[in-house]
Amino acid sequence: MTAWRRDLHAHPELGFEETRTAAFVAAELRAAGIAVEEGLAVTGVVGTLQGRPGNRAVALRADMDALAMTEATGAAYSSITPGKMHACGHDGHTAMLLGAAKWLASHPDRFAGTVHFIFQPAEESRGGGQRMVEEGLFQRFPADAVYALHNLPGLPLGTIAVPKGPVLASSDTWQVVFRGRGTHGAKPHLGSDATLAAAQFIAALQTIVARDLDPMGVGVVSVGHMAAGNPAAPNVIPAEVLLRGTARALTADTRDLLEARIGAIAQGMAATHGVAADYLYTRRLSPTVNHTAQAALMHRAAGATVGAERALDDYPPITAGEDFSAMLEARPGAYAWLGTGAPAHPEGFHHNPHFDFNDAALATGAAFLASIVEAELPA
Repeated sequence: MTAWRRDLHAHPELGFEETRTAAFVAAELRAAGIAVEEGLAVTGVVGTLQGRPGNRAVALRADMDALAMTEATGAAYSSITPGKMHACGHDGHTAMLLGAAKWLASHPDRFAGTVHFIFQPAEESRGGGQRMVEEGLFQRFPADAVYALHNLPGLPLGTIAVPKGPVLASSDTWQVVFRGRGTHGAKPHLGSDATLAAAQFIAALQTIVARDLDPMGVGVVSVGHMAAGNPAAPNVIPAEVLLRGTARALTADTRDLLEARIGAIAQGMAATHGVAADYLYTRRLSPTVNHTAQAALMHRAAGATVGAERALDDYPPITAGEDFSAMLEARPGAYAWLGTGAPAHPEGFHHNPHFDFNDAALATGAAFLASIVEAELPA
């Protein structure tokens, strides 16, 4: 698994471009005697393995894609492609699921039923999970439950956390364009200032979480991009200001609240300053929420793998997003965190150029995935 992981790390591919990775996965699955289907959601791969006779099926998912970043780890197996790197550990996820698949293929008497090994493309903001579901993933590969894990630097090595409910937040984008009437900066009374409306809108956004949201709830609204005017003409008040940002929520009700209030504040600020506001809210990823029964089973499998004292079931949710949520909306299932210990570099957390998956966690992750199958499909 270490050799696989480091090979994948050196050859990162972005979402829907994972042709080498998919071919690598398919070849290893076939070598283990596992039936393989390719091309779902462009580059997705699904392996299917039959154990002892049984009428139930379970699915395990790993993501394969990398990020558009330039690596700075200095590792001997660093990315050979400038501007692309495995900065979130999907190379490790792929290697662990391959390891679990090969072990189960060599021990088919350990479970009764069918296992589908889902190797998903384009998890990083390109919608690969949703696309797999839309293209008939669970119609072609029926599963009674679906499971996934993700590495987590900072969680002690050898520890597995399976949250009971919400795991990750929704991840949506919003855009507001304030449209006023541009004018000379020395004569503001001759125009209508979209910039002032935008500035007060940005400040007012934070009242959503501070005053509209239940204090016990979780929500995030952030501005990530703004554009206005021409830097070569600072004496001109621009006619338009573009703002784009992200909104995160752990529940559907909070998500609805954020969408409504961002728009209401934009329109209110526009009216106050005599300008117009065009508002667009785009729902991208739903919250990742574990199903009760499946989370309990996953927690038991974690205990069987690392011991009860290192299997956690009360880990707090994180406001990052994950498109495994699309699979959890289609089927019961659960999502876990695999502890990988302190990162080798002090900045080496997810989506950082110094990130590198800790190979010491590979055996634990693969064993955990196999244990889930044995728990779901007892022989």
